Amino acid sequence: MDKRTWCERKIFAKRIQKEIFRTIASLGVGHLGGALSLADLLSVLYSDGGALKHDPKNPRWKDRDWLICSKGHAGPALYATLALRGYFPLEELDTLNKPHTNLPSHCDRNLTPGIDMTTGSLGQGASTACGIALAHRMNGASNTIYLIIGDGEAQEGQVWEMALLAAQKKLDNLIAFIDYNHMQIDGTTDEINSLGDVAQKFREFGWFSVEADGHDPGALQAAIDLAKTVKEKPSMIVMKTVKGEGWSKSAGAVGSHSRNVSKEEMEEASAEIDIAIAKYREEAK
Repeated sequence: MDKRTWCERKIFAKRIQKEIFRTIASLGVGHLGGALSLADLLSVLYSDGGALKHDPKNPRWKDRDWLICSKGHAGPALYATLALRGYFPLEELDTLNKPHTNLPSHCDRNLTPGIDMTTGSLGQGASTACGIALAHRMNGASNTIYLIIGDGEAQEGQVWEMALLAAQKKLDNLIAFIDYNHMQIDGTTDEINSLGDVAQKFREFGWFSVEADGHDPGALQAAIDLAKTVKEKPSMIVMKTVKGEGWSKSAGAVGSHSRNVSKEEMEEASAEIDIAIAKYREEAK
Protein backbone atom coordinates (compact mmCIF):
# COMPACT_ATOMS: atom_id res chain seq x y z
CA MET A 1 0.00 0.00 0.00
CA ASP A 2 1.53 3.34 -1.01
CA LYS A 3 1.77 6.25 1.42
CA ARG A 4 -1.06 8.23 -0.13
CA THR A 5 -3.50 5.33 0.00
CA TRP A 6 -2.41 4.55 3.57
CA CYS A 7 -3.15 8.11 4.62
CA GLU A 8 -6.51 8.07 2.83
CA ARG A 9 -7.47 4.91 4.73
CA LYS A 10 -6.45 6.54 8.02
CA ILE A 11 -8.47 9.65 7.19
CA PHE A 12 -11.56 7.57 6.46
CA ALA A 13 -11.02 5.63 9.71
CA LYS A 14 -10.90 8.92 11.62
CA ARG A 15 -14.07 10.10 9.91
CA ILE A 16 -15.71 6.84 11.00
CA GLN A 17 -14.58 7.45 14.58
CA LYS A 18 -15.94 10.98 14.49
CA GLU A 19 -19.36 9.69 13.41
CA ILE A 20 -19.21 6.95 16.07
CA PHE A 21 -18.98 9.71 18.68
CA ARG A 22 -21.86 11.56 17.04
CA THR A 23 -23.97 8.38 17.02
CA ILE A 24 -23.37 7.45 20.65
CA ALA A 25 -23.58 11.04 21.94
CA SER A 26 -27.01 11.36 20.30
CA LEU A 27 -28.25 8.78 22.81
CA GLY A 28 -25.82 9.70 25.56
CA VAL A 29 -24.50 6.19 26.18
CA GLY A 30 -23.22 3.27 24.15
CA HIS A 31 -20.56 0.69 23.40
CA LEU A 32 -17.78 3.11 22.54
CA GLY A 33 -14.51 1.24 23.05
CA GLY A 34 -15.06 -1.75 20.79
CA ALA A 35 -16.64 0.40 18.11
CA LEU A 36 -13.66 2.78 17.92
CA SER A 37 -11.16 -0.08 17.71
CA LEU A 38 -12.80 -1.36 14.50
CA ALA A 39 -12.52 1.89 12.54
CA ASP A 40 -9.29 1.08 10.72
CA LEU A 41 -10.55 -2.34 9.64
CA LEU A 42 -13.83 -0.88 8.39
CA SER A 43 -11.88 1.75 6.47
CA VAL A 44 -9.80 -0.94 4.75
CA LEU A 45 -12.95 -2.90 3.90
CA TYR A 46 -15.29 -0.08 2.80
CA SER A 47 -13.05 2.61 1.31
CA ASP A 48 -13.14 3.22 -2.45
CA GLY A 49 -11.11 0.36 -3.86
CA GLY A 50 -11.27 -1.42 -0.50
CA ALA A 51 -11.22 -5.13 0.17
CA LEU A 52 -14.99 -5.66 0.38
CA LYS A 53 -17.19 -5.72 -2.73
CA HIS A 54 -20.37 -3.75 -2.02
CA ASP A 55 -22.87 -1.37 -3.58
CA PRO A 56 -24.59 1.29 -1.45
CA LYS A 57 -27.30 1.64 -4.10
CA ASN A 58 -28.02 -2.09 -3.98
CA PRO A 59 -27.32 -3.36 -0.43
CA ARG A 60 -28.57 -6.89 -1.20
CA TRP A 61 -26.55 -7.22 -4.45
CA LYS A 62 -26.06 -10.97 -4.82
CA ASP A 63 -22.42 -10.69 -5.85
CA ARG A 64 -21.43 -8.57 -2.86
CA ASP A 65 -19.08 -9.73 -0.15
CA TRP A 66 -20.79 -10.20 3.20
CA LEU A 67 -19.73 -8.74 6.56
CA ILE A 68 -21.03 -10.25 9.78
CA CYS A 69 -20.09 -8.26 12.87
CA SER A 70 -20.68 -10.95 15.48
CA LYS A 71 -19.80 -8.47 18.23
CA GLY A 72 -23.06 -6.75 17.36
CA HIS A 73 -22.73 -4.15 20.12
CA ALA A 74 -20.17 -2.48 17.82
CA GLY A 75 -23.09 -1.56 15.57
CA PRO A 76 -22.33 2.19 15.83
CA ALA A 77 -19.04 1.59 14.00
CA LEU A 78 -20.83 -0.12 11.13
CA TYR A 79 -23.61 2.47 11.10
CA ALA A 80 -21.07 5.29 10.85
CA THR A 81 -19.27 3.51 8.01
CA LEU A 82 -22.42 2.73 6.07
CA ALA A 83 -23.75 6.26 6.43
CA LEU A 84 -20.46 7.73 5.21
CA ARG A 85 -20.64 5.42 2.19
CA GLY A 86 -24.19 6.52 1.36
CA TYR A 87 -26.32 3.60 2.51
CA PHE A 88 -28.53 6.04 4.41
CA PRO A 89 -28.38 9.74 5.38
CA LEU A 90 -25.87 10.80 8.00
CA GLU A 91 -28.70 12.45 9.94
CA GLU A 92 -30.03 8.99 10.82
CA LEU A 93 -27.00 8.49 13.06
CA ASP A 94 -28.73 10.79 15.54
CA THR A 95 -31.51 8.23 16.06
CA LEU A 96 -29.46 5.42 17.67
CA ASN A 97 -31.70 3.15 19.72
CA LYS A 98 -34.55 5.68 19.82
CA PRO A 99 -38.21 4.90 19.05
CA HIS A 100 -38.86 3.94 15.42
CA THR A 101 -35.14 4.02 14.59
CA ASN A 102 -33.50 1.92 11.89
CA LEU A 103 -30.34 1.87 14.03
CA PRO A 104 -30.82 -0.32 17.11
CA SER A 105 -27.97 -0.66 19.60
CA HIS A 106 -27.04 -4.03 18.05
CA CYS A 107 -26.93 -4.87 14.34
CA ASP A 108 -30.25 -5.83 12.71
CA ARG A 109 -30.42 -6.84 9.05
CA ASN A 110 -34.17 -6.23 8.93
CA LEU A 111 -33.80 -2.56 9.85
CA THR A 112 -30.50 -1.20 8.58
CA PRO A 113 -29.46 -1.08 4.90
CA GLY A 114 -26.05 -2.68 4.50
CA ILE A 115 -26.24 -4.92 7.58
CA ASP A 116 -25.96 -8.50 6.35
CA MET A 117 -26.80 -10.37 9.56
CA THR A 118 -28.54 -9.61 12.84
CA THR A 119 -26.05 -10.07 15.69
CA GLY A 120 -25.53 -9.31 19.34
CA SER A 121 -25.96 -12.65 21.11
CA LEU A 122 -22.23 -13.29 21.29
CA GLY A 123 -20.99 -16.33 19.41
CA GLN A 124 -24.04 -16.66 17.21
CA GLY A 125 -22.73 -14.35 14.49
CA ALA A 126 -19.71 -16.62 14.15
CA SER A 127 -21.98 -19.61 13.52
CA THR A 128 -24.15 -17.78 11.01
CA ALA A 129 -21.07 -16.55 9.13
CA CYS A 130 -19.86 -20.14 8.86
CA GLY A 131 -23.27 -21.22 7.56
CA ILE A 132 -23.39 -18.35 5.05
CA ALA A 133 -19.90 -19.22 3.80
CA LEU A 134 -20.87 -22.87 3.44
CA ALA A 135 -24.07 -21.97 1.57
CA HIS A 136 -22.20 -19.74 -0.87
CA ARG A 137 -19.61 -22.44 -1.46
CA MET A 138 -22.35 -25.03 -2.11
CA ASN A 139 -23.95 -22.63 -4.61
CA GLY A 140 -20.67 -22.11 -6.42
CA ALA A 141 -20.60 -18.40 -5.54
CA SER A 142 -17.32 -16.49 -5.36
CA ASN A 143 -18.32 -14.07 -2.57
CA THR A 144 -15.99 -13.58 0.37
CA ILE A 145 -17.63 -13.78 3.79
CA TYR A 146 -15.97 -11.54 6.38
CA LEU A 147 -16.54 -12.09 10.10
CA ILE A 148 -15.62 -9.89 13.08
CA ILE A 149 -15.55 -11.33 16.58
CA GLY A 150 -14.47 -9.75 19.86
CA ASP A 151 -11.80 -11.19 22.13
CA GLY A 152 -14.24 -11.37 25.03
CA GLU A 153 -16.66 -13.06 22.67
CA ALA A 154 -14.00 -15.65 21.82
CA GLN A 155 -14.47 -17.04 25.33
CA GLU A 156 -17.82 -18.41 24.07
CA GLY A 157 -17.77 -22.13 23.27
CA GLN A 158 -19.91 -21.51 20.20
CA VAL A 159 -16.99 -19.67 18.56
CA TRP A 160 -14.82 -22.78 18.84
CA GLU A 161 -17.58 -25.06 17.59
CA MET A 162 -17.72 -22.80 14.53
CA ALA A 163 -13.94 -22.96 14.22
CA LEU A 164 -14.05 -26.76 14.09
CA LEU A 165 -16.78 -26.89 11.46
CA ALA A 166 -15.31 -24.17 9.23
CA ALA A 167 -12.00 -26.03 9.12
CA GLN A 168 -13.74 -29.36 8.54
CA LYS A 169 -15.63 -27.88 5.58
CA LYS A 170 -12.46 -26.16 4.25
CA LEU A 171 -14.20 -22.78 3.99
CA ASP A 172 -11.53 -20.74 2.25
CA ASN A 173 -14.18 -18.12 1.43
CA LEU A 174 -14.40 -17.21 5.14
CA ILE A 175 -12.01 -14.54 6.45
CA ALA A 176 -12.44 -13.69 10.12
CA PHE A 177 -10.97 -10.98 12.32
CA ILE A 178 -10.64 -10.96 16.08
CA ASP A 179 -10.54 -7.53 17.69
CA TYR A 180 -7.78 -8.42 20.15
CA ASN A 181 -7.75 -5.37 22.41
CA HIS A 182 -7.41 -7.57 25.53
CA MET A 183 -10.39 -5.96 27.27
CA GLN A 184 -14.03 -6.83 27.87
CA ILE A 185 -16.84 -5.37 29.90
CA ASP A 186 -15.66 -6.63 33.31
CA GLY A 187 -11.88 -6.24 32.94
CA THR A 188 -9.02 -7.60 30.88
CA THR A 189 -9.39 -10.87 29.01
CA ASP A 190 -6.27 -12.18 30.75
CA GLU A 191 -7.86 -11.60 34.16
CA ILE A 192 -11.22 -13.09 33.25
CA ASN A 193 -10.48 -15.98 30.88
CA SER A 194 -7.22 -15.66 28.98
CA LEU A 195 -7.14 -16.54 25.29
CA GLY A 196 -3.38 -17.03 25.30
CA ASP A 197 -1.87 -17.27 21.83
CA VAL A 198 -5.15 -17.00 19.96
CA ALA A 199 -3.51 -17.09 16.52
CA GLN A 200 -1.88 -20.41 17.38
CA LYS A 201 -5.14 -21.76 18.78
CA PHE A 202 -6.88 -21.16 15.44
CA ARG A 203 -3.98 -22.81 13.61
CA GLU A 204 -4.43 -25.87 15.80
CA PHE A 205 -8.12 -25.85 14.88
CA GLY A 206 -7.10 -26.06 11.22
CA TRP A 207 -7.22 -22.41 10.19
CA PHE A 208 -4.71 -20.21 8.45
CA SER A 209 -3.95 -17.51 10.99
CA VAL A 210 -1.82 -14.36 11.07
CA GLU A 211 -1.43 -11.38 13.37
CA ALA A 212 -1.66 -7.77 12.17
CA ASP A 213 -1.60 -4.29 13.65
CA GLY A 214 -5.30 -3.45 13.72
CA HIS A 215 -4.58 0.26 13.37
CA ASP A 216 -2.26 -0.03 10.36
CA PRO A 217 -4.23 -0.07 7.09
CA GLY A 218 -1.26 -1.43 5.17
CA ALA A 219 -0.81 -4.34 7.56
CA LEU A 220 -4.53 -5.14 7.49
CA GLN A 221 -4.68 -5.02 3.69
CA ALA A 222 -1.60 -7.24 3.41
CA ALA A 223 -3.14 -9.77 5.81
CA ILE A 224 -6.39 -9.84 3.82
CA ASP A 225 -4.52 -10.22 0.53
CA LEU A 226 -2.54 -13.11 2.01
CA ALA A 227 -5.69 -14.77 3.36
CA LYS A 228 -7.26 -14.64 -0.09
CA THR A 229 -4.42 -16.78 -1.47
CA VAL A 230 -5.07 -19.58 1.05
CA LYS A 231 -6.90 -22.62 -0.30
CA GLU A 232 -9.03 -25.15 1.61
CA LYS A 233 -8.74 -23.35 4.96
CA PRO A 234 -10.67 -20.51 6.60
CA SER A 235 -8.51 -17.58 7.70
CA MET A 236 -8.27 -15.74 11.01
CA ILE A 237 -6.60 -12.33 11.20
CA VAL A 238 -5.77 -11.49 14.80
CA MET A 239 -5.92 -7.70 14.99
CA LYS A 240 -3.79 -6.18 17.72
CA THR A 241 -5.86 -3.17 18.69
CA VAL A 242 -6.34 -0.61 21.46
CA LYS A 243 -9.83 -0.48 22.93
CA GLY A 244 -11.23 3.03 22.60
CA GLU A 245 -8.47 4.14 20.20
CA GLY A 246 -9.09 7.59 18.78
CA TRP A 247 -9.70 9.61 21.95
CA SER A 248 -7.16 10.08 24.72
CA LYS A 249 -9.80 9.57 27.43
CA SER A 250 -11.04 6.23 26.10
CA ALA A 251 -7.93 4.62 24.60
CA GLY A 252 -6.82 1.60 26.61
CA ALA A 253 -9.56 2.02 29.21
CA VAL A 254 -11.69 -0.92 30.31
CA GLY A 255 -14.43 1.55 31.18
CA SER A 256 -14.72 2.58 27.55
CA HIS A 257 -16.50 -0.69 26.73
CA SER A 258 -19.85 0.95 27.45
CA ARG A 259 -19.90 4.50 28.75
CA ASN A 260 -21.74 7.77 28.76
CA VAL A 261 -20.74 10.25 26.06
CA SER A 262 -21.92 13.83 26.52
CA LYS A 263 -22.15 16.46 23.79
CA GLU A 264 -19.16 18.18 25.35
CA GLU A 265 -17.12 14.97 25.27
CA MET A 266 -18.15 14.40 21.66
CA GLU A 267 -16.84 17.84 20.78
CA GLU A 268 -13.62 17.23 22.67
CA ALA A 269 -13.05 13.90 20.94
CA SER A 270 -13.95 15.36 17.55
CA ALA A 271 -11.34 18.08 18.04
CA GLU A 272 -8.68 15.43 18.71
CA ILE A 273 -9.78 13.49 15.65
CA ASP A 274 -9.69 16.61 13.48
CA ILE A 275 -6.06 17.13 14.47
CA ALA A 276 -5.25 13.58 13.38
CA ILE A 277 -7.11 14.05 10.07
CA ALA A 278 -5.15 17.23 9.36
CA LYS A 279 -1.90 15.37 10.07
CA TYR A 280 -2.73 12.55 7.64
CA ARG A 281 -3.83 15.01 4.97
CA GLU A 282 -0.48 16.76 5.25
CA GLU A 283 1.38 13.45 5.07
CA ALA A 284 -0.58 12.45 1.96
CA LYS A 285 0.68 15.45 -0.03
